[in-house]
Amino acid sequence: MTNPQIYDLSAAPKGHTYTATVKPEESNKDAWVRVIKDLTLFFAALSFLAVLAWICVTTVQSETAASEEKKWAMSFLTGAAGGLIGYLVKK
Repeated sequence: MTNPQIYDLSAAPKGHTYTATVKPEESNKDAWVRVIKDLTLFFAALSFLAVLAWICVTTVQSETAASEEKKWAMSFLTGAAGGLIGYLVKK
């Protein structure tokens, strides 16, 4: 049986680094506030994008909209669809 090497922790081995972090414990109340804040922001952003997408869809389907307006609406819808696919695929 071989003896395992014991390293001096005050100096990392060659080619290695180490880090130590100290984080405060998050209370249940703080975690709840953080989750509510994150969900509120997420749903506000989702609502804003849904309204923009609805405006773009109605613009594309409108008979009275100019061709420039329809191009703008289609580019937004294409970007939104690409962003959604990129988020789902994560590549």
